[in-house]
Order: sequence, then C-alpha cells, then structure tokens
Amino acid sequence: MSELPRAVKYLIIGAGVHGLSTGWHLVRELKARGRETGDDILIVDKTDIAAGASGIACGVVRNFYFQPAMGAIMNESVNIWESDPEAFHFHQCSYIAVVPQTQDKDVESIYERQASEGYESTLVQGEQKVFDYMRTVFPDWRARGLTSLLHEHRSGFAFNKPAMLGIAGKARAEGVRIETGVQVTGFDFQGDGSVRAVQTNQGPIEVEQVIVGAGPWVGQVWEMLGLPNKIDVLGADGALHKDQEMWTYWRLLEGAIQIDPKLYMTAEGKMPPVFHFDSREPLISQKSGKQLNPENGLWGVYWKQDTHGVQGGAAPENLGHSAEVDPYGTASPHYVVGDDFADLWTSGLAHAIGRFEGCYEAYHRVPSGGIGCFTVDSFPIFDYAPGIPNVYVVADSNHGFKMIGVGKEVARVLMGEHSSVLHPFRYSRFAEGDLHPVSNSPYPWG
Repeated sequence: MSELPRAVKYLIIGAGVHGLSTGWHLVRELKARGRETGDDILIVDKTDIAAGASGIACGVVRNFYFQPAMGAIMNESVNIWESDPEAFHFHQCSYIAVVPQTQDKDVESIYERQASEGYESTLVQGEQKVFDYMRTVFPDWRARGLTSLLHEHRSGFAFNKPAMLGIAGKARAEGVRIETGVQVTGFDFQGDGSVRAVQTNQGPIEVEQVIVGAGPWVGQVWEMLGLPNKIDVLGADGALHKDQEMWTYWRLLEGAIQIDPKLYMTAEGKMPPVFHFDSREPLISQKSGKQLNPENGLWGVYWKQDTHGVQGGAAPENLGHSAEVDPYGTASPHYVVGDDFADLWTSGLAHAIGRFEGCYEAYHRVPSGGIGCFTVDSFPIFDYAPGIPNVYVVADSNHGFKMIGVGKEVARVLMGEHSSVLHPFRYSRFAEGDLHPVSNSPYPWG
C-alpha cells in the first residue's frame, strides 16, 4: 500500500457497490464542472474491494418493488447496468416473480408503475394462465397455487465480485484513488459539528466531505459518529412510536447446488430468467419427506443460474439489534448456512421444477449469504448524517448490490443538487411520518 494522503477533499468509506459507484460518478461530476480532481477522491476499505456484502451478493438486478421510490432507484440503476454489461458482468436474462393470491394487488401495482415508467414487463394473472406461461419457459414446471406472475424483461443478474472490480476499474481510470487495508477507527469533530479528520489505522486524514458506504458495517460507523441507536418514528397512522431500534441485523440465507449449468436452461436453450416465488402450498422436504411449512404457511425461494450450477436463497434470519454483530467475523464471507436452509431451499427448487427432484444431494456446502444491516423501517437511508453537515450516509438496508445508480445520485447531491430519487429516503422521514408503503411480501426488505 502506498502512503496515504494526510488530507483529501472527499473520503469514501467502503469499497463495495455504493462506495465505488459514488467515487466513479463523483469524479465524472467534478470533471464535467471543469474542476481539478487529482487526489480529491479517496476510497478506503479495511479489507479489499468487494470483500464484504457486495462481493458475496446473489447479484440479482430487479425492479420488483411495491414502493414507487424503490422503483425510481432501480430505473436509474438498470440504465447503468445496461450501459456497459461486459464491464459490469451483467446478464440481462430477465426476472420472473410468481406469487399466490394474497399478493395479486401488489403485483398489479408494480406492473402498472413499470408500465407508466416504460420498464418493459409482462403481467399474467389466474392460476392456470400462470402455470401455462411457466410451462412455456420450463416444460417441467410443476408449482401450483400461484395466481400472479410478473416477467421483467430488462432485469437479470451480475456476477458479484467481477462486477465490483468493473466499477473499480472505471473509477481508477478517471483518477480515483482506492486504498485497501485502511480501517476507520474514529472521527475528529470541529465546533460546528462537522468532521475535521477521519482516524484510521494508518493515521489521521483531514477531510472536507465524508461518504459512508460501509454496507452492513454502517451501524458501527454510525456509533463512531456519536449518532443515536434509538429514534422516535411517526407512524402512517399518526401514532408516535418512541425508542425504536435504528438498526436490525439479519443473516442472509443463500446457497448453491453444483450441477452442469447446461442442465438448467429454458425450453429454447437460453439462459433462464432469475426466479422468485412465494407459495402457501405444502413444501415437502426432499430429505425427510416431511412438510416443512405449517398449513397455509407462506414460504418463498429465489434462484438463478450460476457458474457451477444454480445459486439462490430464502428469507433471512433475524439476529437482533446489537451493533456488536460483526458481519465479517462470523458470517461474511466465512459463514456456511445450515442443513435447515439447504433442505428448505432445495425442496423449494424441486417443488417448482421437475428436473430439481433430488437436488439436495447436489447442495454445495460453501460460505454464502452474509449479514445485512436493516434500518428501522427496512428501507434505505440516503442522507447527510443528522447534525453532521459534511458526512453523507449510504445505508442501503440490504437492498444494495443491484442499486448501482445510488452513487450517481449521491454524487449529484455532493455537488449541491437536489435528487428527487434519493429524497424519499431522507432521515427526517421517520420524524415526519413520511414512510414507504409495505407490501404483503414475507421478506423484510418488502
């Protein structure tokens, strides 16, 4: 590692998707305004590029969001993924979500929003029509009880770490400096509440602006900044909910089966769409033959083709609120999910598609998943830290990898512009009661 500068205008904490994207777009914004850049932008990471959540993410790029504000971010993001699919390792194989009747209205709403925004998708409703549509994709599709299907034609997935290295390459080509092995240990403040310097294991760095893109470590950085871990939230019903936990940590449950990827193709011999489906049908274990879900109990799985087979996941596990949870020490990237998940997920694959019958035996026990740090309402915070005028916080609430466009909008905000895309995710929404609508999804990020 080369010697760190003792002062820099913009210091970005974290070399994951948000830190890298912000650095890349920020240098472009500066150049567009005719400003010298040089060593203006420094990205630091305590480990390496994509060493955390961005480097082990499932990599799904979708616009399947009930909340209009989330859809606006994904519209921006997909435009960027499409701009250089080779550099970003983006595969535009599409995305299909199939759900039971309780989510019919949600899916209709998502489709109508996408249609109004020009995001091409196909809506299919009715149990038999959904089944017939899926049979055109996979002749051995066999899941029943699904009444709504949304097929997003511009969505897909990107390979995680290669995609991050692609963004890093673009940032470096524009002159952004990226230093790894640099751990932030604290902050020095000035009288007006702004940060004067960032303390690191390599010494202090004086700064004008700090951008926090620390992924699941955002809670720890939040504490270093002296910010509250409990806040009051005004509900949509006008009731004040006092002392709500700012952060909740969830263990992501993801894994893979190791098969010849050519065995998992569409009826036309093409790369299959990314799939997600929720169901209330009985889920029968491929391992024990027992039913895994309670009667009418909602369950769901998602999956995609991967380099060595099929990779995907299910709903995460709540770990509570402690900021002492170390995403790197106990989970990401070293945590291996247990047998219960492997049984549920592979049984879900077999429930959906006949060719996955018996795939539990092909489950590949490797480190996967990780830890997500969710906000009090499970939606992101993109805003200046409360009371700290020169620290911008990107807290993605585990929606992160797909949102490559957040960095572009953050760069605009740092130039003094207003971002209508990021405004709905301001910190003050909790006090104002301007919260995002909640869907009927079983996942915490819905």
